[in-house]
Amino acid sequence: MAAKVAVSDVVSLLSGDKRDFLLRNNGDKRFVQVAISSLDGKVVGLYFSASWCRPRRRFTPLLIEVYDELSSKGQCHFEVVIVPADHDEDSFDRYFSKMPWLAIPFGDSNTRKKLDMLFRVGGIPHLVILDASGKVLNERGIEAVREYGAEGYPFTPEKINRLREAEEEAAKKEQSLPRLLVSPSRDYLIPNDGSKVIDDLLVGREATVLIHQLTIYHHLIDTESKQVAVSDLEGKIVVLYFSIGAFTCCAEFTPVLAQIYRKLKEAGESFEVVLVSLDDEKSSYEQDLASMPWLAIPFEDKSRQKLGRYFDIRANPALVVIGADGKTMDVNYAELVEEHGFDAWEAFPFSQERLDLMAEKAKAKMDAQTLESLLVSGDLDYVIGKQGSKVPVKELVGATILLYFSARWCGGCREFAAGLTEEYQKIKSMDSSFEVVFISGDRDQVSFEEFFSGMPWLALPFGDERRKSLSRTFRVRGIPSLVAIGPTGRTLTKDARNLLTIHGADAYPFSEERIKELEHKIEEMAKGWPEKVKRDLHGHELVLIRCKTYCCDGCGEMGSRWSYSCAGCNVDFHPRCALKKEKKEDEDEEHDGRIRV
Repeated sequence: MAAKVAVSDVVSLLSGDKRDFLLRNNGDKRFVQVAISSLDGKVVGLYFSASWCRPRRRFTPLLIEVYDELSSKGQCHFEVVIVPADHDEDSFDRYFSKMPWLAIPFGDSNTRKKLDMLFRVGGIPHLVILDASGKVLNERGIEAVREYGAEGYPFTPEKINRLREAEEEAAKKEQSLPRLLVSPSRDYLIPNDGSKVIDDLLVGREATVLIHQLTIYHHLIDTESKQVAVSDLEGKIVVLYFSIGAFTCCAEFTPVLAQIYRKLKEAGESFEVVLVSLDDEKSSYEQDLASMPWLAIPFEDKSRQKLGRYFDIRANPALVVIGADGKTMDVNYAELVEEHGFDAWEAFPFSQERLDLMAEKAKAKMDAQTLESLLVSGDLDYVIGKQGSKVPVKELVGATILLYFSARWCGGCREFAAGLTEEYQKIKSMDSSFEVVFISGDRDQVSFEEFFSGMPWLALPFGDERRKSLSRTFRVRGIPSLVAIGPTGRTLTKDARNLLTIHGADAYPFSEERIKELEHKIEEMAKGWPEKVKRDLHGHELVLIRCKTYCCDGCGEMGSRWSYSCAGCNVDFHPRCALKKEKKEDEDEEHDGRIRV
């Protein structure tokens, strides 16, 4: 949805106090002034970015490529203006020196802040597309450029939708393995350099198995060009593996998939895996591929990104299964691998009978789950307290336990930990058997110990192998994350983080009955709230609506079920924030508990 921004023209929008120019890098790390009036008649992309932002490392090179392509075609009626979000001028200067477009001067903080507020920039990188009059064409420019590159110009939602509909309709009607994996400049796939494959085959393999697998690779690989024709894969079940090497979740997923791959190869199954890397840096791509025994689309081929868009890949790792007929099979294989680990090989060849068997196994495992089945692995039958003291898992049996996935390097985790500590103490005062177990995603022992030292609960030791198993079991994709385990050892909820944030200690013991009780209490309170209010904290009328989880624009805390909302401004307030009139009333409402509605 386009932002409702009242702007007379681009020139007045980008001008500063006594400043009517922008900056351009002239190629030798010197910046020259360019009149803002040179943008007259052009489509302009306002690029909010900073050198410290990791996501920009993937997007900025793509935007440069699109910008250069449009310029080379003579489409100079498109310009990009970066709005700096760096913390200091030297960092920005180094960042901007690599860019071919214009910039708001770093020193003009007033204009930078004005643009941030005007376009409600909540995170970076952020790209807003404006027409020549300053009207917003698309405030989701990042998505438009990523999806269609220069072909998406002028990046309006209408143009993107037309391209998407035409592409999907044509592709799905005629989908085949060659149409998916062959590009205008390439009809082959590549293996890694071969050394990793052979090393892996040599470890723990009998001679007959080794000869069998080497024969497979010798048959497929053109030894001179190190290429495998896509046509050699036709008639096989092919799994497209979407991965970003720098992501920890992908690095942990790959070895499990590699075990499955080798198992199916050893069994002589007609099966192949193809890496579709979504890496933006070649070094990361090469490092990722070097650990894999399968094939890949070359890094230089842009079809990698197109396949990601075609299959609507929104999270990594992801697996798309292509049947022997070249059509997409309706199976979420990544989910099966995460749930069953190596045993997911049993789902092959992905018939309904096999999938039903896997579902039955998953249900049986869930029904048999106990705290010990989750936290005990061989000799690892304990968690640790302070100074590394060992606490046997059997001593926790019968208690309600929160498994707390977190890490010190995560800013959101550090912030959440303070609130969790407060709620932990409250719950402990109600039930002394209640416990939290910290499951660290820290990168080194020192960080783990420093973070854990401020926690009043228990933990798995740093680097404990049980962390991967627990992350896979509960499909932990982001941190902080809280999973509640009941006294019987069964999972109560994987969403304990939101429950604690919204209800605080009142959410204990996280049972379905308790949550329904809290929700009923909220519904009863809502009957006394006015349908509309207008308060000083927001100039427009606020309307009471039902909603899912949201972040209150008044106090910054999470809320759910009910909010006072202004649709035009895309803001939401807790009823307690929208309705409070004076300090005493606010204090009285705070005393009622931690219900955030």
